[in-house]
Amino acid sequence: MKWNPVSPEALQPCFDQVIKQLRERDGLKAFQRLGGRTLVALDGTEYFCSQKLSCPQCLTRNRANGKIKSYHAMLAAMIVAPGHNMVLPLMPEFITPQDGAEKQDCERNAAKRWVSAHGKRVQDLCPVYLGDALFSCQPLAEAVLATGADFLFVVKKDGHKTLYEFVAGAPPDERTVIERKPGKRSLTYRYRRIQAVPLRDGKDALTVNWLAVTITDETGKTTYDGAFVTSFQMVCTCRMAPAAGRSR
Repeated sequence: MKWNPVSPEALQPCFDQVIKQLRERDGLKAFQRLGGRTLVALDGTEYFCSQKLSCPQCLTRNRANGKIKSYHAMLAAMIVAPGHNMVLPLMPEFITPQDGAEKQDCERNAAKRWVSAHGKRVQDLCPVYLGDALFSCQPLAEAVLATGADFLFVVKKDGHKTLYEFVAGAPPDERTVIERKPGKRSLTYRYRRIQAVPLRDGKDALTVNWLAVTITDETGKTTYDGAFVTSFQMVCTCRMAPAAGRSR
């Protein structure tokens, strides 16, 4: 594979120009939620894979058949909004072998680099970063807070043992909402929240707010069951207001 010497950073002005034009034409208002905040979703994706072709920027994965799979991946950042059928891509961070690193690069490290490199650039958008359970770690949460932004990350019991040990011993505030629409089935939303939960073990653990949402239909069948950690302070109506996170 022929190596292209052009740095990906050469594309940064293209992304900046799109945001600039939307800002000048009030196009960003359609994406604003939570009182003028902008939701930025982070997620990793692969865009090349081969067992025959490779380059110095490839990551590798050993297959069960003994062959080596070479692939390219990146951390994508997108401005999103509930109810909006479009997204706005921001400059990605490529997941590539890092100079001097013994371990292979990963999605979580790329996310920390992205926030460090671009957090100030999008600061005026008042971002709230969204991500799956892979991103619910203290280094990334602290990196987000350092830029003045907030986060809402998924958490799971098998990956956040200390957090869920705390949750198990702390009775949550609860609220149930039943949604009924004419001609449609009813849905029951059960919200649970606990504030000031340690994200990890240790005296320096960052405290976050835990929120769980369970949705059931009229037969009692669970259609959704998820939990999150956030730097938002949650009010009793289950709306959220921004607040800085703190260490214990």
